[in-house]
Amino acid sequence: MAAHVLRLRLALLVGSLRGDGRHVARVVVALLILAIATVAACWGILQLRDASTPVMFAVTVLGGSAVTLGYALAPLIGGASDPLDPRRFAVFGLSPGPLAGVLALVGFVSVPTLVLAAVCVCAAVVWVDHGSPWPAAALGALLQVVTCVLLARVSTATASLFLDDRRSRELSGLFALTILIVVVPVAVFLASLEWGGVVPTRLTEAASTLARTPLGAAVAFPVLVAQGSAQAGLSILISLGTIAALGLVWVWLVRRVLTTTERPVSTRERGGLGWFGVAPGTPGGAVAARSLVYWLRDRRYLANLIVIPIAAGLAVVPLLIAGVPPEVVALVPVPLAALFLGWLPHNDLAYDSTAVWMHFASGMRGVSDRVGRLVPILIIGIPVLAIAIPVSISLHGRWAVLPAMVGVCASLFLTGLGLSSISSVAWPYAATRPGESPFQQPQRTGAGGAIAQAVVMLGALVLSVPALWWAWLAISRDIDYADMALWGGLAVGLTVLIVGLAIGSAVFSHRGGRIMEFIEST
Repeated sequence: MAAHVLRLRLALLVGSLRGDGRHVARVVVALLILAIATVAACWGILQLRDASTPVMFAVTVLGGSAVTLGYALAPLIGGASDPLDPRRFAVFGLSPGPLAGVLALVGFVSVPTLVLAAVCVCAAVVWVDHGSPWPAAALGALLQVVTCVLLARVSTATASLFLDDRRSRELSGLFALTILIVVVPVAVFLASLEWGGVVPTRLTEAASTLARTPLGAAVAFPVLVAQGSAQAGLSILISLGTIAALGLVWVWLVRRVLTTTERPVSTRERGGLGWFGVAPGTPGGAVAARSLVYWLRDRRYLANLIVIPIAAGLAVVPLLIAGVPPEVVALVPVPLAALFLGWLPHNDLAYDSTAVWMHFASGMRGVSDRVGRLVPILIIGIPVLAIAIPVSISLHGRWAVLPAMVGVCASLFLTGLGLSSISSVAWPYAATRPGESPFQQPQRTGAGGAIAQAVVMLGALVLSVPALWWAWLAISRDIDYADMALWGGLAVGLTVLIVGLAIGSAVFSHRGGRIMEFIEST
């Protein structure tokens, strides 16, 4: 069986060069670009033979970790079909164990794996030049290749099993957003480092941390052996454990595919569903999908989102005029944005107008409504803060303050969401009707709207006072307070969010009649 599958794999590789002229030309151009990139990568790695061991360690561990992460994420994001998908062999009645082993072995026969092998061989040469024994260097290169291949197989099978029927523009956008959350902060961090001919301490610490994770353990092992570090044993154990775990997961996935029958839902069937095709088929998922459509298309929501950066930016002007140091002013806009983001959903139930009757008519639980309504602002707010916080810290110039900034923003954002979950159902007030201008406000009697807005905003500020105080102490006195601000802010924010969801859910379940009366009256 192994020989037959191997011949099939080779035939598929050769078959990619067949077809019309345009297809062959595209494949040839792609192979040429890949060959040039491989040569450039190998040449760059070989230049590390003249670099110091700390520089070589940081570059190889960080680069190897990035490659490993890429092998894990590429199948999930790309969505390319696997020609050797285990489901294609279900009709032959093969045993899951041997089939999993053969498909894993054949997974090494691919163009990306050949490129990775070439790069790992060059890395092994560099490791040997820096004093690593050649068996350790060869073992490290082999473990890296095996880890990446198994990761790719597991990710491809996972995507085929759980994501293929949900492929859509919206899901691809979520994947791209996730990459952006990771790439932008890392790029800002690296750009702010002062190298001065040596590896920055923070980069060395990051490489040492990655060496103790499945991402970088394999490539770190040969260097740690050359340095005589006791951490080499831990790295090899982590690498071997990762491979064993991936092997077990791969066997389970193959067994799952061969022994279960699921109703296939084609992408065409879900094509017109948009966010409803991406969200889970639960009441909370339906609310989240509908809320996402509103937040991304309704100009009332879009106007609120546009105002946030304007308001946060305007707050900087009087501080600069008053003579506050620019490095301190740089820390102000992002917490303000976090506060406004948490405050935004404080009246979102009123924005639904009469559409909210569907929630009550279907007997929806309050927790499904409350959680579903927070999904859009979480999808918008978390990436915005993840990108804005590192930029703000880089302008400030002191990265040790980063934990404090994260704690403050998390506290303001999450406490605002928790209080908004209560306010929007307990004290709704008249809002602009669907289709009307977002700047056209309805007539209101009483001060209920102003009170609800003030309660949420001031409440979030008051509950975030501990995190704000610890952050100020970290900036002005002792940087050790930064960790207290981080964990204290997260603890307060998550607690208020959970309690707010619980209270809001109970109020939603017990005040359905009052809410419908309010909607009809406005």
